[in-house]
Amino acid sequence: MRIPLKETQARLPLPATATWPAGVWDTRAFAHGSMSVILFAPRGADHQSSHEQDELYIVLKGNGVLVIDDRRHSFTAGDALFVPANTDHHFVEFTNDLVTWAVFWGPKGGESPGA
Repeated sequence: MRIPLKETQARLPLPATATWPAGVWDTRAFAHGSMSVILFAPRGADHQSSHEQDELYIVLKGNGVLVIDDRRHSFTAGDALFVPANTDHHFVEFTNDLVTWAVFWGPKGGESPGA
């Protein structure tokens, strides 16, 4: 199965919410079982909170810093970034062209580290 970036990106932004006043900059591209693929391309500020599943970001374009539990991780296009379930995280100092695939999978609470 193919998930086309250009078509998925054309759906953004979604309407503004109280949490995302400049519009929602993520959209589900595909789901299968416990796995979902989200296109995440924040503009201005990242207002996200922790998630119930493990998450992998694949950076397609842009660069910046991902803060995970107050630890800063610089990234650039081509990098993959892992965030365990129920862990506070958000992007800061990111370029206005940031585009990522975010892949969520597994049980609520995440998989055990040794699994």
